Amino acid sequence: MKTGISSYCLSPAMHDGATIYDVIDYAVGIGCEHIEFVPFYTPFVIEKEKRIDEKYIESVRKKCADSGIEISTYSVNADLISPDADVRKSEIERVKLHIDAAQRLGLKWMRHDIASFRRPFSSNTPENFERELPLMLEGVRTLYEYAQEKGINTTLENHGFFCNGADRLIRIITASGCENLKMTLDVGNFLCVDDDPVASVKKCIKYAQIIHFKDFYIRKKDRLPGQTEMFNCNNGSWFETIGGRMLRGSILGQGDIDIPEIIRVIKSSEFDGYLSLEFEGMEECHLGTEISMNMTKGLFATIR
Repeated sequence: MKTGISSYCLSPAMHDGATIYDVIDYAVGIGCEHIEFVPFYTPFVIEKEKRIDEKYIESVRKKCADSGIEISTYSVNADLISPDADVRKSEIERVKLHIDAAQRLGLKWMRHDIASFRRPFSSNTPENFERELPLMLEGVRTLYEYAQEKGINTTLENHGFFCNGADRLIRIITASGCENLKMTLDVGNFLCVDDDPVASVKKCIKYAQIIHFKDFYIRKKDRLPGQTEMFNCNNGSWFETIGGRMLRGSILGQGDIDIPEIIRVIKSSEFDGYLSLEFEGMEECHLGTEISMNMTKGLFATIR
């Protein structure tokens, strides 16, 4: 297993002017074996012009190679289930550009979402999930086949509030018929749909190609007067789950997820992929990420 970070950890710093080259140097400096890229403040794809930036991609790839850090994967938000066929087609073409970028980065794996953007909680029902499953599978298969042509395998993440939860992700993966389709297993995101993280990791670990490692504070809503539902997890705001609880990102090991038990599940499995830290707390992002990385390494070294 290789331990590293997602560039998402340092999104606040990149918003304030840090470059992806700074993030790579930081990752190397805290002992990361790999780095995962998300296209926030990293213009691998110029979406308005419908092209990839080959010069930029090559410079980032070379920076990682020269720095001795592996690029593990590339993760892209997407919404493949719009009721408008033209919108779905446009979104598929957009994600294909990111697959092209992943190929140029030299990757063998990348993650895309199915329905990462928010919709009313009232629409998030088992009936709607089953109704929209054919559209999900159509999009997943289309992108999987395109990625295969580029020498890339795809993964799906328990991300957002619709395509989340262990049972739903396993349903999609097994129904897809895509032999090498795997999962980006986010240990914390199960809480967005009020699933138990430990039980869900046990269900999903055999499908995992990469694990997103994070922690959350969990609170009852009535304990947070004056707070409103938000979705700015990268800077530590509270946001509401489907069941009405409130979550906020924390330094790993300081929140309410049973991280030690999840580590025991991982260690008892056959997982030997990438562990990618995602810090999204309210603490300064460099500090929060480094403390979280040190905690991750310490827990894995001591927990049996």
